[in-house]
Amino acid sequence: DARLPVIMITAFAATETAIEAMKRGAYEYLLKPVELRQLREVIGRAIELSHLAHVPAVFEDDEPANQIADRIVGRCPAMQEVYKAIGRVAQSDVTVLILGESGTGKELVARAIYHHSRRNAQTFLAFNCAAIPDTLLESELFGHERGSFTGADRRRIGKFEQASGGTLLLDEIGDMSLASQAKVLRVLQDQRFERVGGSDTVQTDVRLIAATNQHLEQLVDSGRFRRDLYHRLKVFSIELPPLRERGDDLPLLVEHLIKSYSRELGKRVRAISPEALQLFQRYQWPGNVRELQSAIKYAIVNARGDIITPDCLPGTCRGETPAARTQPQHQQEGLDVAALVRSMLAAGEQDVYRQTLLAVDRVVLEEVLDHVHGNQVEASRLLGISRTTLRAKLQSLGLAVEKQVLADAEQTDTA
Repeated sequence: DARLPVIMITAFAATETAIEAMKRGAYEYLLKPVELRQLREVIGRAIELSHLAHVPAVFEDDEPANQIADRIVGRCPAMQEVYKAIGRVAQSDVTVLILGESGTGKELVARAIYHHSRRNAQTFLAFNCAAIPDTLLESELFGHERGSFTGADRRRIGKFEQASGGTLLLDEIGDMSLASQAKVLRVLQDQRFERVGGSDTVQTDVRLIAATNQHLEQLVDSGRFRRDLYHRLKVFSIELPPLRERGDDLPLLVEHLIKSYSRELGKRVRAISPEALQLFQRYQWPGNVRELQSAIKYAIVNARGDIITPDCLPGTCRGETPAARTQPQHQQEGLDVAALVRSMLAAGEQDVYRQTLLAVDRVVLEEVLDHVHGNQVEASRLLGISRTTLRAKLQSLGLAVEKQVLADAEQTDTA
């Protein structure tokens, strides 16, 4: 099964067997002695990759053969156009560019294209260009030769080589450096590249899907994105609508997420009250479906019965401003970590630690961003993390997108 992530562990740093395994599609190889923490991280990423490759992303009315799938829910005209576009492009090998705001479901659409393609029995890799520093991006994508830079103690096989024969999703491609863009352009043109520090040409066969929440045309005009690469990527483009423009899809999504997360969290929540649904419908959802997912989880954890009521919702969805909160009220409405852990244990969850950290991250980041009025630089300083890490956390949780944009614009204007 080419989609099965294989992790090889070797006692010999220079072994050709490990290098050959990577060439043939192994996910990673580690050198002995292996640190348990590193092994856990690699296995965790491999399990996530296996989910992406094996669990199909299906449309709302489709019934997968094994009944396990991530569903794309929506019936509005804009989503119908998305479904048609997936159907038109999936069977061909052309490059696809998926556009849309953060949290609109670009990765789900990419997986739907993959699962309906002729390469669905081969590797599927998803790579976030914004999560890797520029200095390491080329190495991750194209690999490197031993000694090509400080710390390169062995040859590394990159994503374009690993995914040969399959499909590679480059998420947030708008954050890629110009140097890496030039190499990606060559891969798109003739499926060839050189590893960093190497002179040998590597031949590959990759179907590329790119995704971004940025306006690439504006990046091209400002000189931050190559015009020739932009036109190569835009052979076929799919634009996802933001949640606020999807009309009656919101109640459908809420119903679907309540059923899904109630089972996941071990709670018997079956519906949302009309008043709470009205608050959801008035809210603009700057973080789109990802933010809605977090809000539904938050509401289910806080629900005292089988119906989600307005008092269960996050303060942002109720129209609450930070200045309007009193300390006792904040404490009363804050995340009950103990209750969350108990509910996950009761449901037999195997991922309690990670899910609890995500829930805590949401509360901490919301409070810090409120305190600094959305200023990412100041928020990063107070949190003690890099701005890249902060942005990645915000995107993964669907938080404070409007504040991010405003803060970035202010910083740009004053620079």
